[in-house]
Amino acid sequence: MNRNPKPKTQDPRLKTQNSKPETLELTIDEILRATGGNIIQGDPGGVFRGISADSRSISKGNLFLPIRGDRFDGHDFIAAAVRGGARGSLVQRGLEGKVKAAPGDVVLILVDDTLKALGDIAHFWRNRFEIKVIAVTGSSGKTTTKEMIAKITGPAKKVLKSPGNFNNLIGLPLTLFEMNADHEVAILEMGTNKRGEIERLTGIAEPDVGIITNIGPAHLKGLKSMDEIREEKWGLFNNMKGQGVAIINNDDDFLSRTADRWAGRTVTFGIKKDADVRAECITKRGGSGVDFILATKGSSRKIALLTAGEHNIYNALAAAASSLTLGIEYDLICEGLTSFKPVNGRMEILKLRNGAFLINDTYNANPQSVGAALNALKDMREEHGSTVIFGDMLELGDRAEELHEGVGSLMAETGVGAIFLKGDLAPAVGIGAIRRGLKNDQIYFPENNGEIAAHLRSYLKKGDWVLVKGSRKMGMEEIVREITGEFGLENENIKIRK
Repeated sequence: MNRNPKPKTQDPRLKTQNSKPETLELTIDEILRATGGNIIQGDPGGVFRGISADSRSISKGNLFLPIRGDRFDGHDFIAAAVRGGARGSLVQRGLEGKVKAAPGDVVLILVDDTLKALGDIAHFWRNRFEIKVIAVTGSSGKTTTKEMIAKITGPAKKVLKSPGNFNNLIGLPLTLFEMNADHEVAILEMGTNKRGEIERLTGIAEPDVGIITNIGPAHLKGLKSMDEIREEKWGLFNNMKGQGVAIINNDDDFLSRTADRWAGRTVTFGIKKDADVRAECITKRGGSGVDFILATKGSSRKIALLTAGEHNIYNALAAAASSLTLGIEYDLICEGLTSFKPVNGRMEILKLRNGAFLINDTYNANPQSVGAALNALKDMREEHGSTVIFGDMLELGDRAEELHEGVGSLMAETGVGAIFLKGDLAPAVGIGAIRRGLKNDQIYFPENNGEIAAHLRSYLKKGDWVLVKGSRKMGMEEIVREITGEFGLENENIKIRK
């Protein structure tokens, strides 16, 4: 792999993160007040219609926001943005020399940091609207919880939600730029891999309701311990509006034992401990999902959830708890959860033509989510055979090898029949699996994806299960496509995410 960064390459994520010009209009004076910037060129009396961080998606009248990354610098594309119709551009202090001569009517605004300015403008825009904002963070389950809330609230309210996992310092502000007076609730996902990000995202969004789904060993490269992960996630509550509502997983010891730090209203959810929103009488239906009683104060009803795994019950409870704070009727909450379908790439069950089942859980991976997937696999396969195709979990810092050995041990303990391992830490997974009883001939280190599919062809039969899991950058969805290409899908209308 060529690890040398290519010059003048924009972040590919920016291409779909462009606000709609008809929904956002800000005067130059408002931009100056939001950012604390100053004009170095152009007429201060104009108006920007829309904001874009991608010169390839400029609309006439936009303000261009040149973001700097490890492998790209948006300042290299200011001229292209102007040619595309941008009314003006921000410029980061110290980088004025990168801005080539622009027509005199193009407004150039100097700011200390363009990424910070992006958030400041988004915060300014968010405060124009009396809209309830729900923020969802946690080590796992964020996107599924966000989508469940949207499914529940959609029939009753006009909803804005983060597209995909636009949960960082670029994606969240650009989501807020889509906000307009028609919206009644915004559901925002917040991610982090270093200290201070959740605090900053919360300051931008000013949520009324905050959810921490759970605390687990994720992003240990930037967040060095479980306590540091908790403190980073807790930044949501530390910076949320004082009259806001904190939604807390009562079964997560890292969260529940510090819940009294929040002075505002708290709503708890859980399975094992008493909570405001509870799941009772849980029945697992193999690959078709789980049943449980959704119990709140004064109400209870059976939910037939179409997503498998106990971890998705927790996601459903978090979604129900937050929806209740919005005044959504209990029956609508139940209907939303019952009709919710798995998010692409997250415990998505695909039936192959030969009658075997493929679990596409390729979106991302950390030790907590892998453990949840393996336990769900154990429940679903019953007496049938199971195979796990696993790629490295990234950003685990000094504990990476230890945590990968732990995953290998859990594979053996949950009765996995064969494992295919991909990545630099594959040997550590193998060591952990052998330590707990898996044999050498059950562990494979394939050279390519085609080898995996071909090997599965030799033994995979009706009723067997295959789980594909790994961090996003490991490209595990390519393996899913290879397998579905080899075996075919029972429902050929299903599309595998690229």
